[in-house]
Amino acid sequence: MAKYKNLDDFEKIIIEDTHKFADKLAGENQIRHIVICGGTGCISSNSKAILNEFQKEIDERNLSYKVTVNLVGCFGFCSQGPFVKIYPEDTLYRMVKVQDVKRIIELDIEGGQIVEDLVYEDPNTKVKYPRQDDIPFYQKQMRIALHGCGVINPESLHEALGYDAFKGLVKALSMDRQAVINEVLNSGLRGRGGGGFPTGKKWQFAYDQNSSVKYVICNGDEGDPGAFMDRSILEGNPVNVIEGMMIAGYAIGAHDGYFYVRAEYPVAVDRLRKAIKSLEEVGLLGNNILGTGFSFRAHIRLGAGAFVCGEETALINSIEGKRGMPRPRPPFPAVSGLWGKPTIINNVETLANIPYILRVGAETFSKIGTTKSKGTKVFALGGKVKNVGLVEVPMGTTLRELIYEIGEGIPNNKRFQAIQTGGPSGGCLTLQELDTPIDFDNLVEKGSMMGSGGAIVMDEDNCMVDVAKFYLEFICDESCGKCSQCRIGTKRLLEILDKITSGQGELSDLDKLEELSASLKVGSLCGLGQSAANPILSTLHKFRDVYVRHIVDKKCDAGVCKSLMSYKIDPERCKKCSVCAKNCPTKAITGVVGKVPFVIDQTKCVKCGVCFQSCMFHAISKN
Repeated sequence: MAKYKNLDDFEKIIIEDTHKFADKLAGENQIRHIVICGGTGCISSNSKAILNEFQKEIDERNLSYKVTVNLVGCFGFCSQGPFVKIYPEDTLYRMVKVQDVKRIIELDIEGGQIVEDLVYEDPNTKVKYPRQDDIPFYQKQMRIALHGCGVINPESLHEALGYDAFKGLVKALSMDRQAVINEVLNSGLRGRGGGGFPTGKKWQFAYDQNSSVKYVICNGDEGDPGAFMDRSILEGNPVNVIEGMMIAGYAIGAHDGYFYVRAEYPVAVDRLRKAIKSLEEVGLLGNNILGTGFSFRAHIRLGAGAFVCGEETALINSIEGKRGMPRPRPPFPAVSGLWGKPTIINNVETLANIPYILRVGAETFSKIGTTKSKGTKVFALGGKVKNVGLVEVPMGTTLRELIYEIGEGIPNNKRFQAIQTGGPSGGCLTLQELDTPIDFDNLVEKGSMMGSGGAIVMDEDNCMVDVAKFYLEFICDESCGKCSQCRIGTKRLLEILDKITSGQGELSDLDKLEELSASLKVGSLCGLGQSAANPILSTLHKFRDVYVRHIVDKKCDAGVCKSLMSYKIDPERCKKCSVCAKNCPTKAITGVVGKVPFVIDQTKCVKCGVCFQSCMFHAISKN
């Protein structure tokens, strides 16, 4: 592949690739274009085999002259994958299996008919939606950080260039460095990694340092349970994130950038590595890029497998080959970071917004969102919600819209109980807060936080004490142990929660939880310890009655805490069939078939629930 040597020629190539890709999606020369979801979720559901089957059918039917097929990034609607989309009609098929490929080729590609049973059907209205944009899940979304995901082949530089890649960098290279920083400042972009610090300010601090060596780090060490935003962005359009890093490097005067990505993200790492290689081959990474005098190189470092390495200074230690433990601040990384040099650290989603801001301008970007939180936010919507998936919405969208319009509500007509935002560092929001507009300040005011974008929905079957315990178990495992408050305090908090969920709790334990949580917040060095108790404080504040019920009445109404549960057989309903006894793994159920109702020996019962699930007559109750 020939190298791009100057700006003028490169801009002509961008224009050519833009026209070519637009023609491809528009079906120029009556050529149909098939794309298949290649995100990790769909790959695990056989999307690569679906791609191979399409290619096989196309070859056998001699259709290669009028059909192309590609693997693309995440479509977002994860609960309905794998997806197959056909251009130019924009027909979207969901839950596609390998055996469906032949029907799609015969009916749609050759026959011009939609395969009705494979298009999305609204479960409430029973209306079928053949086109992606008409599906309610997508209606309130706006893709900026997820730009190109589900559209372009992430391993094709020409498709990336044909879908806006490097237009932002070209514009930035025509501006002086301070002007680029001002553009980011004026956009109002705040860091999407959790803290929400203004991105432009961070860049300004690094720019103001008098150093010939500076660094940019992309934090892709996404460790929150249930979060997969950064992974999907890197898998779907790695070139966009690289471009964002290059713009940041140009703005502050850095010539090297490091991608720190979870080793558990092999697809993202592989596509990122291929993107870097292809950019180096054409001269878009390296020395004197496009003859402008700007030089930049990108490197990849795999995460050390620790949640704490998502913290800026622990991440820097890890890249330097040290143990991933946080450093005292100040000095902040923008002053003294990687190898003691000024360093800016932005997460994947933050950098994915940068090319858009340069392309369209700060003023256009700042019109999206709320007064203090501009732009969009990507959420990994999961838990007890019908439409699980990756969602990007403008700031200011309410939690109710997120859960009930995009997510289509709670399955099985269960009652909504809470949504946990911000992962282990966040808190839960309840029914009273459903109309809260989502932005950084509103969520903090309501006792939670934006975090990196995890959003876990919980229904009446979730025990909120157990939820707090789950997050604290995670924090205990992930604490680096440097601070005694975090190392010891999280263990003591977990012991108290264990005590409560096992039926041994005392009301005085609630005061101890609050006192220890306060100590943890003020005494820990980094954000992991400082926010470790947030799930406890949040659930304790909003569901105190649930804690009291566990302690005083020894009851877990959700039926989650096993020590507080019991299964009982109603003798009036028991049909004396012995199915429950036959399925009991501990032989805790006795009775006489056809004569004596069966009973459960509570001393032998391990509360596995097999009897409850196997009884067809609903004679067994869970208390």
